[in-house]
Amino acid sequence: MAALFGRRLRKGAMTTAVAAAAIAALSASQAPGAIPMDTDTDSGGNAQAADVTPPPGTPVSGNSPYYTELPPLTTPDKPGTSIDLPAITGPAEAGIPATVLAAYRQAEQALAESRPGCNLPWQLLAAIGKVESGQARGGRVDAQGTTLSPILGPVLNGVGFANISDTDNGQYDGDTTHDRAVGPMQFIPSTWATWGQDGNGDGRKDPNNIYDAALAAGQYLCAGNRDLSVDADLHQAILGYNHSQEYLNTVLTWFEYYRNGTHEVPDGTGVLPIGPGPADPGTSPGPSPSPKPPASTKPKPPKPGGSTPPTGPSIPKPPQPGGGDPTTPAPKPVVAHLEKTTAGTLTAVAGSAFGERAGVRAEDATGKPVAAVAVRFEITGTTDARFGGGVSVVTVTTGADGTAVAPALQAGEQTGEFRVRATVAGTDVAAVEYAASVTARQTDTLATEQKALTAAPGTDFADTIVVKATSGGVAVPGVGVSATVITSADDATTPAAGPYFKGEDGSPLRSLKDLPTDANGVLQLPKIYADDTTGTFVLRLVTENGVKLDITLTVAAAA
Repeated sequence: MAALFGRRLRKGAMTTAVAAAAIAALSASQAPGAIPMDTDTDSGGNAQAADVTPPPGTPVSGNSPYYTELPPLTTPDKPGTSIDLPAITGPAEAGIPATVLAAYRQAEQALAESRPGCNLPWQLLAAIGKVESGQARGGRVDAQGTTLSPILGPVLNGVGFANISDTDNGQYDGDTTHDRAVGPMQFIPSTWATWGQDGNGDGRKDPNNIYDAALAAGQYLCAGNRDLSVDADLHQAILGYNHSQEYLNTVLTWFEYYRNGTHEVPDGTGVLPIGPGPADPGTSPGPSPSPKPPASTKPKPPKPGGSTPPTGPSIPKPPQPGGGDPTTPAPKPVVAHLEKTTAGTLTAVAGSAFGERAGVRAEDATGKPVAAVAVRFEITGTTDARFGGGVSVVTVTTGADGTAVAPALQAGEQTGEFRVRATVAGTDVAAVEYAASVTARQTDTLATEQKALTAAPGTDFADTIVVKATSGGVAVPGVGVSATVITSADDATTPAAGPYFKGEDGSPLRSLKDLPTDANGVLQLPKIYADDTTGTFVLRLVTENGVKLDITLTVAAAA
């Protein structure tokens, strides 16, 4: 099918008859999982998605160009087929590069946790990624998901496109005069400033990274409490990318196509849309090249004295013994097992980043590395630790050396042990697990406002002592504190008489142990009483890691 290249703000927009026909055909299939779409017909009787008013504001892509090529009117895999296919099957158009697919699925997982009411399907991200950049130029990304070269739309200088002055000082698009759409999801810099995300946990928000861009696109599509299982919200979200009915129809067509089945292909081998597009900055859109006429099949006359050559199809020569067939690609390596690349247990103090990352090396049966393998890292067990981006599951593609390293882990406040499990999606390769643990923060400060208290003999100290345990200014919950009455700051012996706490039976106690701070790091001590012994004493508080706080207690007759 010939590809057309659409301009969103260009006069004389192209007809949507082909897109509408595809939508009608796919909707009529009643395939499982198909999303019903409100449709009407144009003057030619062709079905098209009902007109929807675009949301206000600048479109995500600044109405930059997009690919208008449509998928074939065939189902890529039988309905219900899992996308975790170990082999490459089905039409080439249905293949999505491994890292790009992993980014879409990871974004879906993250949004399912942070915005469960949005119901974002990864196939919607795939559809937008297809029309915006041809799936990052067929998956030309590195192991961390960053495009091998920037993907830039045309200069938005008002000549055939929107006129958007520079907003990022050229940081992302290299243009200090006008903005350009950037990356596999084609964000203009001003939109990226609002919606940019760190999807791969490297501490950067890069529009040219497919993990970052896919998560950012998902966040935008889910904005405004949208429920993407509802047609009106789905169409509004897509139109937020581009204020064009043609764009909406094209994305919906690819969305439905991917929902009917897809499969993973190695990075860099995805099918590129035909014709110029956002991935080819500076190229003016134009008509598709006319196909060349087929070469003449008329047989040549025989040479004098020779025989008439055969006119049927040529028969390929058999491979030479022992030499192999140079036209047959080498079989794709198969993962036999995973090996850890990090030794020991992953540890961190509550609220801090883990120093080590979970990583694996994918190897075949001979021990050689296997590249372009999607490795799924999952946090299991009771913990609030998360990967970058606040997710508990990420998928990372192995590089040329066969290694895949999970994003950095961030510990929450919950202490204890958990595990990080690594598996190869869609296979029965044995999983690899890392043990991980989070320990409590170490208190560095114990503070109170009650530095000195006074009571008359035979009475109680009127003020209640409240202390707070902190670490770097952050409250430390669950810290064990001991409270002991001592003779003086220089004499830690407990006096036989003087201020005291009361036991359950009312007996005097001058030492309490393991008093825990609450969730806010606060500890309120029991009431303290004075006997008939006058003098000055010290109440010494000590945390389980040795932080001390002394409070002066004076027992004196009232003036």
